[in-house]
Amino acid sequence: MQKLLVSVVALIALVAGVVIYNSLPQPQPQALVYDPPRVMEPFSLQGHHGSAISNADLEGQWTLLFTGYTSCPDICPTTMADLKKAMPRLNAKAEAPVKVWMISVDPKRDSLDKLAQYNGYFGPEFLGVRAEHEQLYPFVNGLGLMYSIPAPDQMDYLVNHSSAIVLVNPQGQRHAIFKASHTPGKIPTVDMEQLITDFRLIVRDYR
Repeated sequence: MQKLLVSVVALIALVAGVVIYNSLPQPQPQALVYDPPRVMEPFSLQGHHGSAISNADLEGQWTLLFTGYTSCPDICPTTMADLKKAMPRLNAKAEAPVKVWMISVDPKRDSLDKLAQYNGYFGPEFLGVRAEHEQLYPFVNGLGLMYSIPAPDQMDYLVNHSSAIVLVNPQGQRHAIFKASHTPGKIPTVDMEQLITDFRLIVRDYR
């Protein structure tokens, strides 16, 4: 009888603990999460493997979209290296695979071969994406990002571009945006530890 009473008390305590836990505020991501996720406009770009890519290529995976270019001296290689290092931890938190699309904002200099070589260094999860400005600019702008277009006669130039990272869910919808932190004296990059934490919370709540 005493053992039964102890078991009943333990069960009541467990249920009470679960109820209390569920009633507590759950941690929320610091990233800007779109609620509901936003449908992406139809697009047609080129992947560094040479094939056309469209909205359908975003489905069935979590995709991190990042604007950059192979001649970028600071933000791009830093962000790509950070994402490469974070990839195992990101993939461990989601059932669907995690991919990275580096969207080149320098189509004049970034050929498919150049993008393939650059992205290949970071791993098979990385895809270089390009298009001419007529298709590229509306696509980037639709993501809530931006970049500058150099004058046609310029050959040696830098491209100003967003350093934020956009998250697309397995249904091919814009789900969140991870904004860069701006610290005096440092290049603006996304805090990768925070991105990993936020990604875990987003995956937790994803339906």
